[in-house]
Amino acid sequence: MQVKQIEATTERTSAAFVILTRNKDLKDLRETLVQLEDRFNRKYHYPYVFLNNEPFSDEFKEKISKVVTGVAEFGLIPKEHWSYPEWINQTKAAEVRKDMAERKVIYGGHESYRHMCRYESGFFFRHPLMDKYKWYWRVEPGVKFGCEIDYDPFLFMEKNNKKYGFTISIKEVVETIPTLWKTTMDYMNKRKDLIPESNLMEFVTDEDGGYNRCHFWSNFEIASLEFLRSKEYLSYFDYLDKEGGFFYERWGDAPVHSLAVAMFLNKNQVHWFEDIGYYHGPLWNCPKGKANDKCWCPEEESIETKSPHWSCTLKFKDLPDPK
Repeated sequence: MQVKQIEATTERTSAAFVILTRNKDLKDLRETLVQLEDRFNRKYHYPYVFLNNEPFSDEFKEKISKVVTGVAEFGLIPKEHWSYPEWINQTKAAEVRKDMAERKVIYGGHESYRHMCRYESGFFFRHPLMDKYKWYWRVEPGVKFGCEIDYDPFLFMEKNNKKYGFTISIKEVVETIPTLWKTTMDYMNKRKDLIPESNLMEFVTDEDGGYNRCHFWSNFEIASLEFLRSKEYLSYFDYLDKEGGFFYERWGDAPVHSLAVAMFLNKNQVHWFEDIGYYHGPLWNCPKGKANDKCWCPEEESIETKSPHWSCTLKFKDLPDPK
């Protein structure tokens, strides 16, 4: 189903918002989209791709289509992208969920959450509805946009040779990823041919070279689909997938994306959208100083100011530029 395309009044690139969502998210998603349209897309009319592992209802499609100004397309996720691969022992996976739930690990007992993390890590960019785009902006139901965005972030990325953009970076819950770092190191040792000399591994390591758990919070991403479709990224995802940590632990797409960015990109290819006011409960990225004049969010609530011990953003900012 599509809505009538309103002609954009300015230059655009090949890009879309991508939203993994469910019918029951309708209210929260509409609130988010009204803000996104008001703060940015009413001027640009970029299209939307909505993805669901179950069919979207007619009500969902109708009500969503009425609040967006670009083409809205609604896609069903293929079953093979939202199910257990043949090499996963489902009994073992269930035992892990039970154990993590008893230990009160965040989302530790959730089966669907694991399918979501695996899907966002390795499959959303392979959906046929995404084939025609070069860039994506990931949006989730219930997030807030606290500032006027008076330029095109997609074009900024394209014209400045950027590959990955974020607003918030934090440290991952260690109980969800006990072997992710070791698995990543094993991959890097086996595929040295794919790892460039200049990369961003300093962002994810501490002074002694150990994993510091820093990752870009992937509920907001503006990034290159070419990067995710690359042989480097796909080989890394396939390696992780075969190891089974999406189900035998609770590997999130945020640390997976972030470790891939750290391995394959350098600092100049990654951008902190410091000027985009963004909230995903309970965290804010809110511009400071004069940049806050076009915002309603409180700058002192921004995570790197309020909780610097938890944020990794200033670490990213202070990293040296590649030589």
